[in-house]
Amino acid sequence: MAKKLSPPVSMSNLPTHSSASLKRLRQISHLLDNAIPVPGTKYRFGLDPILGLLPGGGDMAGGLMSVYIVFEAMRMGVPSETIGRMGFNVVLDLLTGTVPVVGDLFDVAWKANSLNVALLEKHVAAPEPSKASNKIFAAVVIVALISLVIGMAALSLWLVTSLWNLIF
Repeated sequence: MAKKLSPPVSMSNLPTHSSASLKRLRQISHLLDNAIPVPGTKYRFGLDPILGLLPGGGDMAGGLMSVYIVFEAMRMGVPSETIGRMGFNVVLDLLTGTVPVVGDLFDVAWKANSLNVALLEKHVAAPEPSKASNKIFAAVVIVALISLVIGMAALSLWLVTSLWNLIF
């Protein structure tokens, strides 16, 4: 069952660069999580589970797009605890995505990018001035996520190569 996400926030009160970033992030999120309707149902999925079927490179491409959403959130001043939650969503998506078949099914249901954009929109709709973003913490989270994405892609390629050599 699809998760209920809050309706998009109005971009009329945002600075032009933030408005453009939020629009771009919504498009990326939609592409990764909701672009393809399942015929006869109200359910949708995106390219993220499809990319996950490609060993190494697919997970890396989807993961880097997910990290980009977190990076843009950092640039927009999202509080550290929200950045941490967004990072958790990406890590959960990446780690479960490594399990063949089950991970891809999980990717269909767990819409990390949509959840992260909803968290960003919540901040944009009602920013809390007392909760400023810690840029160092956010940078550490982003570097850790990029390292995890690259590491998971390398592990996936190594496993596929090893299995190929074992079979042939």
